[in-house]
Amino acid sequence: MDIYFSVIDYWMLVPVIIVAVIGLFVLSRVLSSGYDGNGQTMFLKQTGAVLVGVILALIIGALETPMLRLVAFGVYGISILLLAVVFLDGHSLAETTGADSWLQLPVIGSFQPSELAKVGIIMFSSYLLADIKSGRIPAFRGIVLVLAVFAVPVEMVRRQPDLGTVLIILFIMFSMFFVYGIPYKYIVLAGSVGIALIPLIWSFALKPHQKNRILTFLYPGFSPSQAFHIEQAKIAIRTGGITGSNLDTPVTVPVKESDFIYTAVAEHLGFIGTTVLVVLIFFFVVRTLSLSSRERDPALKYMSAGIAVMFGIHSVENLGMCVGIMPITGIPLPFVSYGGTSMIVNFFALGILLCISIDQNVVRRQESFDFME
Repeated sequence: MDIYFSVIDYWMLVPVIIVAVIGLFVLSRVLSSGYDGNGQTMFLKQTGAVLVGVILALIIGALETPMLRLVAFGVYGISILLLAVVFLDGHSLAETTGADSWLQLPVIGSFQPSELAKVGIIMFSSYLLADIKSGRIPAFRGIVLVLAVFAVPVEMVRRQPDLGTVLIILFIMFSMFFVYGIPYKYIVLAGSVGIALIPLIWSFALKPHQKNRILTFLYPGFSPSQAFHIEQAKIAIRTGGITGSNLDTPVTVPVKESDFIYTAVAEHLGFIGTTVLVVLIFFFVVRTLSLSSRERDPALKYMSAGIAVMFGIHSVENLGMCVGIMPITGIPLPFVSYGGTSMIVNFFALGILLCISIDQNVVRRQESFDFME
């Protein structure tokens, strides 16, 4: 245990724990009134998710890195199975959320398989890309396999429908191909094809509420209900001032405990609080990218880069949505937004990063010891 805690990456772990504590503090303020008297129960669930997540991250961090290949296969397979069950279990929140994305599991309660699928996709595709790089899998066959790894869950998530998660998975895919070193001409070609397909996607793939969100972003006021979300979010952010609002009645913002929790951070902690939060998130993502750049094992390099992109794009989209510079989606703010699934999965992904970082630190110590000998 002494060795383990001497090589763990505190520069990665501590910022995340601080962010989670900020999230719990703000969530307690948000849940203190309303929510049909369930606020305390919701807060206890979130606190439990954070504690379970920290323990899980420390356990995953203690694994030997070769074990991650087995974990990758298991996580990807389980996430695909759970995504399939979503369409069969008869439990749906589509009327309130616009998407049938959750399972109702015994003891656990609501669980969103698409959150787990993101990590499973990153881990599984990382090993395939590494096998292609080493020549164990022919390039063309390997790329087809990687695309299939992404395509299966993307199609299942699209049918829920959850456009925000689909776009994030696609962004992760392009980012991992970029880190892998695929020629730019293929990335440009894929981007051009995607742009050319926009009219077809708009006409046949997007649901009415998804179109309303995009049109409201492009033309403020197009949809009164969507515009209400954005305007209330901006009011809450302004109300916070420099150090936070002292008003007895907080500003009403829909889903303030989850998708729009950044507005609650601004309202209760002000500009100082939001600055601390953004700096911590930025530092964590940069630290993760630095971890990827130092990694010698290709699979672990792609894996850490993919997880960094996942956290980065989640944060950018959520913060951008709250301040009105990006369309509204159901993308939570990592380690802050209410939701047991996303919280535990995010800590699971943190555990993978800690595992890779600890392996680097151990190797570095061994090399230094050999040199001294």
